[in-house]
Amino acid sequence: MTPNNRLLALALTAALGSVNAFASIETAAPFEEKVDNAASIVMGRCVKNESRWDPSGRWILTYSTFKVLNTFKGAPAQEVTVVVPGGTVGGLHQSSVGVPSFAEGSENVLFIRNSKVGPTVLYFDQGAYDVRTNDRGEKVIAPVATDAVHIDAQRGMAVPAEGPRDLNTFKTDVERAVRSAADRHQQMEMIRAKKQQGPTIAAMILDNKLILAALAIGLAIAAWQLFRR
Repeated sequence: MTPNNRLLALALTAALGSVNAFASIETAAPFEEKVDNAASIVMGRCVKNESRWDPSGRWILTYSTFKVLNTFKGAPAQEVTVVVPGGTVGGLHQSSVGVPSFAEGSENVLFIRNSKVGPTVLYFDQGAYDVRTNDRGEKVIAPVATDAVHIDAQRGMAVPAEGPRDLNTFKTDVERAVRSAADRHQQMEMIRAKKQQGPTIAAMILDNKLILAALAIGLAIAAWQLFRR
Protein backbone atom coordinates (compact mmCIF):
# COMPACT_ATOMS: atom_id res chain seq x y z
CA MET A 1 0.00 0.00 0.00
CA THR A 2 1.39 3.40 -0.95
CA PRO A 3 1.80 6.27 1.53
CA ASN A 4 -0.95 8.30 -0.16
CA ASN A 5 -3.47 5.47 0.35
CA ARG A 6 -2.59 4.71 3.96
CA LEU A 7 -4.89 7.30 5.59
CA LEU A 8 -8.33 5.70 5.66
CA ALA A 9 -10.35 8.60 7.03
CA LEU A 10 -8.84 11.37 4.91
CA ALA A 11 -5.72 13.06 6.28
CA LEU A 12 -5.56 16.71 5.30
CA THR A 13 -4.04 18.54 2.45
CA ALA A 14 -4.02 18.07 -1.31
CA ALA A 15 -0.62 19.73 -1.41
CA LEU A 16 0.85 16.69 0.33
CA GLY A 17 -1.00 14.17 -1.81
CA SER A 18 -3.95 13.41 0.44
CA VAL A 19 -7.50 14.70 0.42
CA ASN A 20 -9.17 17.78 1.89
CA ALA A 21 -10.52 16.62 5.24
CA PHE A 22 -9.47 15.56 8.69
CA ALA A 23 -8.39 12.11 9.79
CA SER A 24 -8.81 10.16 13.00
CA ILE A 25 -8.27 6.59 11.79
CA GLU A 26 -5.17 5.26 10.05
CA THR A 27 -4.10 1.82 8.93
CA ALA A 28 -1.19 0.73 11.12
CA ALA A 29 2.04 0.75 9.12
CA PRO A 30 4.48 -2.11 9.88
CA PHE A 31 7.99 -0.98 10.77
CA GLU A 32 9.59 -2.79 7.80
CA GLU A 33 7.12 -1.16 5.43
CA LYS A 34 7.99 2.28 6.80
CA VAL A 35 11.70 1.63 6.38
CA ASP A 36 11.18 0.34 2.84
CA ASN A 37 9.03 3.28 1.72
CA ALA A 38 11.12 6.01 3.35
CA ALA A 39 13.40 7.97 1.04
CA SER A 40 15.55 8.69 4.09
CA ILE A 41 15.53 8.18 7.86
CA VAL A 42 17.30 10.70 10.06
CA MET A 43 17.61 11.76 13.67
CA GLY A 44 17.85 15.49 14.17
CA ARG A 45 17.24 18.50 16.39
CA CYS A 46 14.56 20.98 15.32
CA VAL A 47 16.18 24.39 14.94
CA LYS A 48 13.42 26.39 13.21
CA ASN A 49 9.68 26.29 12.47
CA GLU A 50 8.02 28.48 9.85
CA SER A 51 4.33 28.36 8.92
CA ARG A 52 2.91 29.80 5.69
CA TRP A 53 0.07 29.30 3.23
CA ASP A 54 0.34 26.66 0.56
CA PRO A 55 0.39 27.84 -3.11
CA SER A 56 -3.41 27.50 -3.37
CA GLY A 57 -3.94 29.75 -0.34
CA ARG A 58 -6.27 27.20 1.27
CA TRP A 59 -4.02 25.35 3.71
CA ILE A 60 -1.38 26.35 6.21
CA LEU A 61 1.83 24.35 6.04
CA THR A 62 4.62 24.30 8.61
CA TYR A 63 8.25 23.89 7.53
CA SER A 64 10.43 22.40 10.27
CA THR A 65 14.20 22.53 9.81
CA PHE A 66 16.32 19.90 11.57
CA LYS A 67 20.04 19.74 12.19
CA VAL A 68 20.84 16.13 11.29
CA LEU A 69 22.55 14.22 14.12
CA ASN A 70 22.39 10.71 12.65
CA THR A 71 21.41 9.19 9.31
CA PHE A 72 19.94 5.68 9.32
CA LYS A 73 18.95 5.54 5.64
CA GLY A 74 19.69 7.75 2.65
CA ALA A 75 22.46 10.19 1.82
CA PRO A 76 23.98 12.03 4.82
CA ALA A 77 23.11 15.72 5.11
CA GLN A 78 23.77 18.48 7.60
CA GLU A 79 20.19 19.78 7.57
CA VAL A 80 16.77 18.70 6.39
CA THR A 81 13.51 20.66 6.22
CA VAL A 82 10.21 18.78 6.34
CA VAL A 83 6.77 20.20 5.64
CA VAL A 84 3.59 19.05 7.40
CA PRO A 85 -0.03 20.28 7.28
CA GLY A 86 -1.10 22.76 9.95
CA GLY A 87 0.28 25.76 11.77
CA THR A 88 -0.55 29.38 12.58
CA VAL A 89 -0.41 32.33 10.18
CA GLY A 90 -1.75 35.79 11.02
CA GLY A 91 -3.68 34.56 14.03
CA LEU A 92 -5.38 31.77 12.07
CA HIS A 93 -4.58 28.24 13.24
CA GLN A 94 -5.11 24.95 11.38
CA SER A 95 -4.43 21.49 12.79
CA SER A 96 -5.23 17.87 12.02
CA VAL A 97 -5.43 14.69 14.04
CA GLY A 98 -2.64 12.31 13.11
CA VAL A 99 -0.21 14.97 11.88
CA PRO A 100 2.92 15.55 13.99
CA SER A 101 4.22 18.95 15.06
CA PHE A 102 7.75 19.67 16.23
CA ALA A 103 8.97 22.07 18.89
CA GLU A 104 12.18 23.99 18.38
CA GLY A 105 14.90 22.26 20.38
CA SER A 106 13.23 18.84 20.30
CA GLU A 107 15.06 15.79 18.98
CA ASN A 108 13.18 13.51 16.63
CA VAL A 109 13.63 10.59 14.28
CA LEU A 110 11.92 11.20 10.94
CA PHE A 111 10.92 8.79 8.19
CA ILE A 112 10.94 11.09 5.17
CA ARG A 113 9.27 10.87 1.77
CA ASN A 114 9.13 13.41 -1.04
CA SER A 115 5.95 15.34 -1.87
CA LYS A 116 4.90 18.09 -4.27
CA VAL A 117 5.81 20.79 -1.75
CA GLY A 118 9.00 19.18 -0.45
CA PRO A 119 10.14 16.45 1.94
CA THR A 120 7.45 15.44 4.41
CA VAL A 121 6.97 12.83 7.12
CA LEU A 122 6.05 9.38 5.80
CA TYR A 123 2.64 8.26 7.15
CA PHE A 124 2.58 11.48 9.20
CA ASP A 125 2.48 10.62 12.94
CA GLN A 126 3.57 7.02 12.28
CA GLY A 127 6.77 8.27 10.66
CA ALA A 128 7.87 10.51 13.54
CA TYR A 129 9.54 9.52 16.81
CA ASP A 130 10.59 11.44 19.92
CA VAL A 131 14.16 11.08 21.15
CA ARG A 132 14.61 11.17 24.91
CA THR A 133 17.42 10.48 27.35
CA ASN A 134 16.84 7.94 30.11
CA ASP A 135 18.29 7.87 33.62
CA ARG A 136 21.43 6.10 32.34
CA GLY A 137 22.09 8.80 29.76
CA GLU A 138 21.02 6.57 26.84
CA LYS A 139 19.03 7.84 23.87
CA VAL A 140 15.56 6.27 23.69
CA ILE A 141 13.41 6.36 20.54
CA ALA A 142 9.63 6.36 21.07
CA PRO A 143 6.69 7.06 18.71
CA VAL A 144 5.27 10.58 18.99
CA ALA A 145 2.04 10.97 20.94
CA THR A 146 -1.03 10.99 18.72
CA ASP A 147 -4.83 11.20 18.93
CA ALA A 148 -5.22 9.06 15.81
CA VAL A 149 -6.37 5.45 16.13
CA HIS A 150 -4.17 2.94 14.31
CA ILE A 151 -6.05 -0.05 12.88
CA ASP A 152 -4.72 -3.45 11.87
CA ALA A 153 -6.32 -3.78 8.42
CA GLN A 154 -6.24 -7.59 8.47
CA ARG A 155 -7.81 -8.03 11.90
CA GLY A 156 -9.96 -4.88 11.82
CA MET A 157 -8.98 -3.80 15.31
CA ALA A 158 -6.99 -1.04 16.99
CA VAL A 159 -3.35 -1.81 17.73
CA PRO A 160 -1.04 -0.24 20.32
CA ALA A 161 1.81 2.02 19.30
CA GLU A 162 5.35 0.69 18.98
CA GLY A 163 7.23 0.41 22.21
CA PRO A 164 10.26 2.61 22.95
CA ARG A 165 13.71 1.23 22.14
CA ASP A 166 17.24 2.43 22.74
CA LEU A 167 19.17 4.07 19.91
CA ASN A 168 21.35 1.04 19.12
CA THR A 169 18.34 -1.28 18.96
CA PHE A 170 16.49 1.16 16.72
CA LYS A 171 19.48 1.44 14.39
CA THR A 172 19.80 -2.37 14.24
CA ASP A 173 16.09 -2.73 13.47
CA VAL A 174 16.38 -0.23 10.60
CA GLU A 175 19.45 -1.99 9.16
CA ARG A 176 17.69 -5.37 9.35
CA ALA A 177 14.63 -3.96 7.60
CA VAL A 178 16.80 -2.40 4.87
CA ARG A 179 18.52 -5.75 4.23
CA SER A 180 15.19 -7.57 4.18
CA ALA A 181 13.78 -5.10 1.65
CA ALA A 182 16.91 -5.39 -0.52
CA ASP A 183 16.57 -9.20 -0.52
CA ARG A 184 12.90 -8.98 -1.54
CA HIS A 185 13.67 -6.54 -4.33
CA GLN A 186 16.51 -8.73 -5.58
CA GLN A 187 14.24 -11.78 -5.68
CA MET A 188 11.60 -9.81 -7.58
CA GLU A 189 14.20 -8.64 -10.10
CA MET A 190 15.39 -12.23 -10.63
CA ILE A 191 11.81 -13.39 -11.23
CA ARG A 192 11.20 -10.49 -13.62
CA ALA A 193 14.43 -11.24 -15.50
CA LYS A 194 13.49 -14.92 -15.89
CA LYS A 195 10.09 -13.95 -17.27
CA GLN A 196 11.72 -11.61 -19.79
CA GLN A 197 14.15 -14.33 -20.93
CA GLY A 198 11.26 -16.63 -21.81
CA PRO A 199 10.94 -20.33 -21.02
CA THR A 200 13.98 -22.59 -21.16
CA ILE A 201 14.08 -25.71 -23.33
CA ALA A 202 13.66 -27.85 -20.22
CA ALA A 203 10.63 -25.82 -19.14
CA MET A 204 9.15 -26.06 -22.64
CA ILE A 205 9.61 -29.82 -22.59
CA LEU A 206 7.92 -30.09 -19.19
CA ASP A 207 5.07 -27.80 -20.24
CA ASN A 208 4.49 -29.84 -23.41
CA LYS A 209 5.20 -33.34 -22.08
CA LEU A 210 1.71 -34.60 -22.91
CA ILE A 211 2.04 -33.47 -26.52
CA LEU A 212 5.52 -34.99 -26.74
CA ALA A 213 4.27 -38.23 -25.21
CA ALA A 214 1.41 -38.43 -27.72
CA LEU A 215 3.86 -37.72 -30.55
CA ALA A 216 6.20 -40.45 -29.33
CA ILE A 217 3.32 -42.96 -29.15
CA GLY A 218 2.25 -41.98 -32.68
CA LEU A 219 5.77 -42.51 -34.01
CA ALA A 220 6.02 -45.86 -32.27
CA ILE A 221 2.72 -47.04 -33.78
CA ALA A 222 3.79 -45.86 -37.22
CA ALA A 223 7.12 -47.68 -36.93
CA TRP A 224 5.40 -50.87 -35.73
CA GLN A 225 3.00 -50.79 -38.69
CA LEU A 226 5.90 -50.16 -41.08
CA PHE A 227 7.85 -53.21 -39.87
CA ARG A 228 4.73 -55.44 -40.03
CA ARG A 229 4.65 -55.08 -43.82
